[in-house]
Amino acid sequence: MSTSVSDTGSPGTGYAQELRRGVGTFSSFAAGFSFVSILTTVFQLFGLGFGLGGASFFWAWPLVFAGQLLVALCFAELAARWPVSGAIFQWSSRLAGTTAGWFAGWIMIIGQILTVAAAAIAIQVVLPSIWSGFQIVGGSGADSAVTSATGAQNAVLLGVILLVITTAVNIAGVRHMASATSVGVTVEIVAVIVLVLALFVLPERGPAVVFTHEGWTGEGSYLPAFLASALMAAYVMVGFDSAGELAEETHAPRRTTPRTILHALIASAIGGALLILGALMAAPSLTDGNLATAGLSWVLTERLGGVLGRLLLCCVAVAVFACTLAIQTAGARMIYSMARDKAFPFHRQLAKVSPRTGTPVGASIVVGVGAAIVLVVNIGQSALFTALSSLCIAMLYLAYLGVTLPLLVTRLRHRRTDGWPTGVDEHGKPLFSLGKWGIPLNALAVVYQVGMAVNLLWPRPEIYDLTGETWWLRWSALLVIGLSLAAGAAYLLGKHRLHGRIELRHVPHSAQEA
Repeated sequence: MSTSVSDTGSPGTGYAQELRRGVGTFSSFAAGFSFVSILTTVFQLFGLGFGLGGASFFWAWPLVFAGQLLVALCFAELAARWPVSGAIFQWSSRLAGTTAGWFAGWIMIIGQILTVAAAAIAIQVVLPSIWSGFQIVGGSGADSAVTSATGAQNAVLLGVILLVITTAVNIAGVRHMASATSVGVTVEIVAVIVLVLALFVLPERGPAVVFTHEGWTGEGSYLPAFLASALMAAYVMVGFDSAGELAEETHAPRRTTPRTILHALIASAIGGALLILGALMAAPSLTDGNLATAGLSWVLTERLGGVLGRLLLCCVAVAVFACTLAIQTAGARMIYSMARDKAFPFHRQLAKVSPRTGTPVGASIVVGVGAAIVLVVNIGQSALFTALSSLCIAMLYLAYLGVTLPLLVTRLRHRRTDGWPTGVDEHGKPLFSLGKWGIPLNALAVVYQVGMAVNLLWPRPEIYDLTGETWWLRWSALLVIGLSLAAGAAYLLGKHRLHGRIELRHVPHSAQEA
């Protein structure tokens, strides 16, 4: 495929280097690993997965990993060829045109803001288990479960406080952000290793438990329950593309970013699988209801004792902070990238980079404030935890599909010509490529994404409406996505009429051209 086929932007020298290159290989890996953050998300969502599918919900984990690995392989190719901020928007625009790319970026931004909010409320799963004094709403004796009224309200309060802190770190500069994320990832990796070892040496049952439905309380066919429980894994294994969002701030991005995208996903998948298996083996009981309601926090304090269990929960709190910070950073870079190309409301303000800190301050504030608003308007809703998690991840899946689908169309269209654009990285090595496996792997990725998007958006009352009596909550995912697309279409139509179509600048495919 020639450059002219894929680059829809006007020719030129590319984007000026306004963001500071302060992200190394480990920090790039940390960005993706922190977004996935198995300590945050597995702790936050283990009870949901187990409650829906029992012990055999474990098998959803490798299935989701296989599907997401296909997506990550496609993203790794694109990251090597277009290493710029706003990865989803940039990649989709250069493959399918700026209109399609704009919608992918728009949905991604809304999904990222919702994901920041969902990550922030994960702090409620951890802090009250460390010290009951963190349950501020209702007092230390109140129910701290995120699906309870007092737990949901307290989650909003703690989540907003966390968002204030992460916004301040993001504004301070990319080096501060990278350092904080790297420290968080180091703590998380060590904690996962210690936790897995501790759980495996204190088993109540063997690993064969994953071949049973123990803990599942449903009736009839198990398939619907398994599909619902797969949402847990789907919620967790997203965000590995955030290394691509930091490409303009990464040293040697054509070489580094593809590797860190894949490494972040693979490391998260292995660690998460061992963590889930260890918890199922070590839980004091699978049938008394505690594992479904209190999740891994209950397993830790029951099996490891108060002191060690709380120390590990402190590590989880650090991971929640790093996760929230990484997601907010990715969202800010997406807004900045679209604003830089005059493709976002208030683009003049949001495209500005602070000369002192080298960060897009306005974009960082928008993501933080937007996530806080999402939490505050849902403060009285006990379904906030499950509904918000499913909605935000569904939007990310749709945005990802806005890249992989046009990529597949492009591959098929040019399969008999010069193929995928080639080039070399900063070290003179060939860019990452799937070669002859590109079309089949890309096609499988699209099939997986469509199926999982339907699964995520399915109006299950146990996800979107815990009362079972509010129709608009049950259909809230489709309603929010529909309203988001309608608002986006109205803005884009007005922009086209006033300022014409969005034009991207040329980005060379190879380091030799840059």
